[in-house]
Amino acid sequence: MQSNNPVFRRSESFNGTQQNAYGNTTYPGAGQQYPGYGQQYPGYGQQPMADPSQWGTGMPPMDTRRAGDRMTIDSVVQKTAFALGIVIVFAAATWMLTGDIEEGTAQTLVLALMVGSLGAFVLSLVNSFKRVVSPALVILFCAFEGVALGALSKFIDAQYSSPGTGNLVVQAVIGTFAAFAGTLAAYKFFNIQVGGRFRKFVIAAMFGMVALSLLELVLSLFGSSFGLFGFGALGAVTAVIGLVLGVFMLLLDFDFVEQGIAAGIDERESWRAAFAMTVSLVWIYTNLLRLLAIFNSD
Repeated sequence: MQSNNPVFRRSESFNGTQQNAYGNTTYPGAGQQYPGYGQQYPGYGQQPMADPSQWGTGMPPMDTRRAGDRMTIDSVVQKTAFALGIVIVFAAATWMLTGDIEEGTAQTLVLALMVGSLGAFVLSLVNSFKRVVSPALVILFCAFEGVALGALSKFIDAQYSSPGTGNLVVQAVIGTFAAFAGTLAAYKFFNIQVGGRFRKFVIAAMFGMVALSLLELVLSLFGSSFGLFGFGALGAVTAVIGLVLGVFMLLLDFDFVEQGIAAGIDERESWRAAFAMTVSLVWIYTNLLRLLAIFNSD
């Protein structure tokens, strides 16, 4: 099952190919292997007689892995909950340790935001294109992401929250989990099918948004900006687009998890699924928080 999603694309388990101990590539269901490079086929009269007890029926061999070695919905839920827990813990720690903005600690908050964002961005690329998923790198990504979210959330809360509107961060958290639950319910109850064109569109749009945000960052360093990701009218448009795109990203995550469980892939791939859903939820949260801030600005 070939994937267009860069997170799952590097996974041999998701793409249905494996390599045996001799470096030969096997395809599930093919029922045969071909000699690797430098090996020869037996010549005429050299092929040994096969033991009748070893004769096969032409069917692919049974998967001898234990049930605990395969990815399940429980393993995905556990890994995702753990990853989100790391994000929340580091976000809360950043919020508490950076002090009060009114006391002149804004520079510390900006530094935490820059370090966290840069670390999370680099590790997101590494985890997305790494062939073998690394639980340690996924956890490290969540830690950096938590630092960035804690700093961003505190900044927006200090600038845009007011006694009459309530805490914007709490509203964004509730809205994010509501979006997750609603998307999952729609995916299951309406039996949404994710096609190849839809995958390509979502991935292309996601990379487009990332490229625009990097462009805005570079322009801001030179004192110029389009305001695409600011807190004005244009920023509200991109925030809404980002929310819709985040929901589409969740649909891709649900589809790949469902296919992976059906294919009986390795349990280690639960970390890859957890990483993908964490990215999608963070994407939804940041855009929703920005949209709430715009609505509450004067």
